[in-house]
Amino acid sequence: MLKQAAAAAEAALSTASDLLQAGRYMARGVRQQLVGADYGAYLAHMARTHPDQDPMTYEAFFRERQEARFNSRTGRCC
Repeated sequence: MLKQAAAAAEAALSTASDLLQAGRYMARGVRQQLVGADYGAYLAHMARTHPDQDPMTYEAFFRERQEARFNSRTGRCC
């Protein structure tokens, strides 16, 4: 009986964790659509995947995101 309760509690926590993660992804997507891309996330991405390159300044990042959003001519780096 105790093992069943523990398994049920673990399943509930796993489901709650999955729901929280889905909520974070949704919030990030909405924030990116309404506000634009996050400079902090860009800096983390550059440090993680392109450590040999210097990241753009905030101003250059903002201009590039505006161009990508409204002109749709630029792509993503990855």
